Amino acid sequence: MQSSAASRLLFASVVASLLALACQAHRREDGSSLITQPIPSNLDLKIPPSDSAHLGAAAIHPRGVEIEKRIQVKKSGMRIVRNPPDSKLADLGVRSWPRWAFAPSKFPWTYSANETSYILEGKAKIYPEGSDEGVVISAGDLVDFPKGMSCTWEVSAPIYKHYKFND
Repeated sequence: MQSSAASRLLFASVVASLLALACQAHRREDGSSLITQPIPSNLDLKIPPSDSAHLGAAAIHPRGVEIEKRIQVKKSGMRIVRNPPDSKLADLGVRSWPRWAFAPSKFPWTYSANETSYILEGKAKIYPEGSDEGVVISAGDLVDFPKGMSCTWEVSAPIYKHYKFND
């Protein structure tokens, strides 16, 4: 009988093989493949932090290395990581950051400092200045706003967030 660790490794290898067969892949210098097709949301995958080029990308590494699912959005200097692991939030000390809340509304905002926010509840669409395309942020998102960014917030469900100003 296999141990649970061996079973998980075997499962990860099978999933990696299936994803590699099912998706269009590009070979990278380190021997891994970058899958550019969407990843099913019910898979628990892991990607190394260096793979931030694609929304919903996953790296398939040789020899059964763990895979991580990470969805990252970059727009007008904003960076959004969807559902970061609890370990990342703990490392950042998110739970000790101040809280901010805002009711549904629409308002302009300019960031006078770099800000990192973790969205606890709610939903908003952020329209960077000069763009008609907004970016949706919602519960579970870790968002970096760059200093000097001007935007319009369109809050559709009351927002509750932790925030921190960075140097």
